[in-house]
This record gives sequence, C-alpha cells and structure tokens, in this order.
Amino acid sequence: MHIRIATYNIHQCVGRDGIQHPKRIATVLNELNADIIALQEVTSHPKMSDDPLANLAEATEMQPFEGFTLSSADARYGNAFLSKLPVAAVNRIEISVKKREPRGVIEMTLNHNRQRVTLWATHLGLGIHERQQQINSLMEVIDSADADVSILLGDFNEWFPWGRPLRALNRWFTKVQSPATFPSRSPFLKLDRIWVRPVNKLTTLRVHSTKLSRVASDHLPLVADVAL
Repeated sequence: MHIRIATYNIHQCVGRDGIQHPKRIATVLNELNADIIALQEVTSHPKMSDDPLANLAEATEMQPFEGFTLSSADARYGNAFLSKLPVAAVNRIEISVKKREPRGVIEMTLNHNRQRVTLWATHLGLGIHERQQQINSLMEVIDSADADVSILLGDFNEWFPWGRPLRALNRWFTKVQSPATFPSRSPFLKLDRIWVRPVNKLTTLRVHSTKLSRVASDHLPLVADVAL
C-alpha cells in the first residue's frame, strides 16, 4: 500500500503572470492526485465567502488544517495541510526567531495500515542563522516523536546544498536526491524538500512540471510516494 504526499508553495495563488488565480492552483492540486498536500504561503479570509483555503479544500475534496503564522482581524497567512485520509491528531509548533518573520510547523499524525505516520510541514526563514535555529528546534520535536514513519516536507529556503541545516536533516533522514523546484519556469534551486524515515519507504520523488504548474506559482509542486 502506498500514500502520495506533496508539498507546494502556492505564492498566495499569484502566478508568474502576476494574476491571483485560486482556481488555477486548485487544478494543479487535483493533477497531483495526492492523499496529503502541504501548502505554503496560503492566505485565508474567514469573514469572506471567497476564502482561498476553504475554496482549495472544496475543489480538491480534501480536509484543510490550518497552520497560519501571521494573522489579523480579517486575514491569516502561512502553512496548511490538505488531507483525504483520516487524521488522528494535529499540533502546531512555534519555531519563530526573534525579529524575523514568524514561522511555524504543522505536525500531523495518521494511524494508517497499522502504522503511526507523523508528518511535519514547514516554511523556513530566509536567513542562514535563522534557518539553523529553526532546524534545531524542529529536530528536537522530530527526535522525541513516537512514529513508525516520519515525513518532513515543505519549503526550506535553503539555497546552499552544503549548508549546515541540510546536512543535519540529511544525517537524520538519510540524504536523497531532490529535484529543483524554483523558479517554476526554469527551476535550478532545490528549495522544496521531502524526507522520509525509514528512507526505504520513499519509493518515488518527482517534481510536477506541466504547462499549468509552470505559470500557476513561482514554485513547482514536489510529489512523493511512500510505502506503508
């Protein structure tokens, strides 16, 4: 049995053409045919009928789980999960660094095929030292988790493949070759990542590059199949 997971920075549904087009993002999400999708740079306007996250959840027939890091009276912004699978628990974890943009992690636990599967989705900061602190906080959470299968995914904003943050994650999860996802038109940076432990549970890892996905956001979706 396999489950398909994906991570996608949707850039507030604004495409490379500068147009905010949530239906275009929803079409890309449906193309992925994923069971669970981690989203970054998601907006929500709960007091409005045209709420982006709610509309994406409805269009994909998936349940939304919020992990917003910025909020006001009228809007929220940050991370989210969409899931077709039953979810046992959801936890939101703060990993912000002082004087930097607030950042967080969504921890989702599934009891699937007699296995406890825990996923952590995040969007790390732009600064090197900021990311290092966030990775240290994240690894404390992951180390303490009681999971048969651990999955870490999201936009890690790591421009340097030899950087300390990636080295720490590759040691814990085991390094895998990840395709470039940014910028979507002609990607050469591996900003979006999916790690799975045990690593032999990861059966495929690919970027979803189509005519539509190359214009819908400045990132391309990253998709993985995980054996359970």
